[in-house]
Formats: sequence, structure tokens, C-alpha cells
Amino acid sequence: MSEKVKIGIIICDRYRNCAGEKCLRALREREGAFSIYEGKDVELVGYTTCGGCPGGNIEYAPEEMKKNGAEVIHFATGMVVGYPPCPYISYFKKFIEEKYKIKVVIGTHPIPQKYYTTHMNLGTWNTPEWKEMIKPTLTDKKTRLSYD
Repeated sequence: MSEKVKIGIIICDRYRNCAGEKCLRALREREGAFSIYEGKDVELVGYTTCGGCPGGNIEYAPEEMKKNGAEVIHFATGMVVGYPPCPYISYFKKFIEEKYKIKVVIGTHPIPQKYYTTHMNLGTWNTPEWKEMIKPTLTDKKTRLSYD
């Protein structure tokens, strides 16, 4: 591994008790949105929730992560696959990138197949905006099944 990248992860507050197993697994395996770090050393410097709707922690957590050296913040896949997906995700991304000058990536681990199937049946991700947002975590079916 050569270049070291410091990242933070922000999860949806609905999943505040999540231990991060899928995110950490995907980070270790460089799957889903973490595939962009293939061949790079990655250090997790922050992990927290958005603070609950409408994202009270979004104003403060990135600053703390930046103080810890974060260069990229990932919004956990749960913000995309929850029922409903986070309605503020686009705004949060724009806000953090503008205020803190930190790149934001939507997604962490690959979308689990059970969520993929439900959202495809519901038509949740049929807009161009959502199609773009799920790209980093949209993998093949075998990988999606392994994250169920």
C-alpha cells in the first residue's frame, strides 16, 4: 500500500446502534464505495451519526473529522437504502463540501440484495439523481447477496 487516505463515516441516526460491521468489512475488502481506495492505505478517523433528521450533527461532525485529518467523508450506505432513503442526502453533501472543503462520497458498503430488490420494485432510485447516488455501492448480485 502506498498513499494513505484518512476518512470519516457518517451514518443515518436510525442506525445509531450499528456497530459498523458491513462498512468496516467493505473498507477492509475495498468493496462498494471503498473500491476507490484499491492499493491505498486508509485510516478511519471518525464515525458518527447525522444526529437525526434533519441532520443536526452534519453541521459539526465534519469539522471534528477534519481536525482528525479527514480528507474524505463517506455517507453510509444505510442513508441510501433505508426506508425511506435520506431526503437530505444531496443537501448534506453540498453543505459539507462547501463549508469544510472535504470531498463527500455517497456510500460505504455494497447495497445488500434485499434492499436492492425492494427499492427496485418500489422505483425509489429511478431518477437520474438517485441513479448517480447509488453508483458507488451498486455491485454485482453475488456481492450484494454477500451483504444481506
